[in-house]
Amino acid sequence: MALLLPVHGVMPVFGQNCFLAPNATVVGDVAMGDECSIWFNAVVRGDVNSIRIGNRVNIQDGAVLHCTFQKTTVQIGNNVSIGHNAIVHGCVIEDNVLVGMGAIVMDNARIGTNSIIAAGAVVLENTVVEPGSIYAGVPAKKVKNISQELISGEINRIAANYLTYSSWFTENRK
Repeated sequence: MALLLPVHGVMPVFGQNCFLAPNATVVGDVAMGDECSIWFNAVVRGDVNSIRIGNRVNIQDGAVLHCTFQKTTVQIGNNVSIGHNAIVHGCVIEDNVLVGMGAIVMDNARIGTNSIIAAGAVVLENTVVEPGSIYAGVPAKKVKNISQELISGEINRIAANYLTYSSWFTENRK
């Protein structure tokens, strides 16, 4: 069973049909929508500030979500995939976003709707990623506008796949 802990009396809350891997850690002021998943060794720490997660969000293996004490929160929209070993810290991620494996998104960054943060990219503090774009590199810079094929073929496909993957772990527990 996932490690769920209160911080200052506040427990994480989850919507319907969510999957938490047995070794995922979720603590404190975390609120998650429906059909979300938190995968193996992922950590969602709402201990120093709040984390709000929309519907159909997958937080993949080894990812870390955290905030800065009394300064920044994490806000994640709907249909978002946070890739393996990514770090999402004190930022806003709008709807329909893919944060690639090993990417880092820093405090006060804002990732616009229908965007991709490439694997290994580092989105610096206060960066605004315009909607419908792909950012890559260290530091992350816009490399191009996103095509409709990438929205459906990557962002939506990966989010849908993680709904399927989570069903493999929950279908026999009813």
